[in-house]
Amino acid sequence: MTAGNETTQIRQTTPINLKAAALTADAFAPFGDVIEIAGRPSRSINDATCDRFDDLAQVDVLAAAGRPLISIFKSIGHTLPLQVQTLERHPLSSQAFIPLDGLPFLVVVAVDGDAPLASRIRAFRAAGTQGVNYRRNTWHHALIALDRTCHFLVVDRGGPGHNCDEVSVGDAVVVVAA
Repeated sequence: MTAGNETTQIRQTTPINLKAAALTADAFAPFGDVIEIAGRPSRSINDATCDRFDDLAQVDVLAAAGRPLISIFKSIGHTLPLQVQTLERHPLSSQAFIPLDGLPFLVVVAVDGDAPLASRIRAFRAAGTQGVNYRRNTWHHALIALDRTCHFLVVDRGGPGHNCDEVSVGDAVVVVAA
C-alpha cells in the first residue's frame, strides 16, 4: 500500500476462477485504451523514413495541478494461476503501461457497479506489442509481467494530491491461463 492511502476490505467467499481473455480494444473499452498500431492509420514523416501512429490513448493527467510523468518500471515475472488480492485506482489520472521487451503481460480490471467487486473482475492477456491505458478511476491490479522480469514505459501523473486508492478483494479470485 502506498503511504497515506487507506485500504478498504471487501470479502468474497465463493471462489472465482477467471480465464485471461485475449486483449482487444472492444473488450477493454469500458476500462480504457489498448495501445497498439495493428489496424491503426499512420502517416509518413522524416523524409518517409518513419511511420507515425498518433492518438493511441487518451492521456488524462492534468487534474489538481498534475503533470505528465514518464517512467520505466521493472516488473518481476509471475506465473499462473495468480491470486488477485488487491486492486487500485487513480482518481486524478489515467495510467498507461507499454511493454518494452516485447513480452506478454496480464491485465486485471474491474467493472464499476453495485455487485461485489470480486464478481466484476476481468482478466486479459496482452501481447508484447500491446499496451494499456487505464481510464481515470478504473480499478486495476498492479502491473503483472508473466513468467519473467519485463520493463514497461509508464505514462501517468506527477504532482500534488491523493491519486491512489486501494481495495482488498480477499483471496477468492484466481486468474488461470486462457
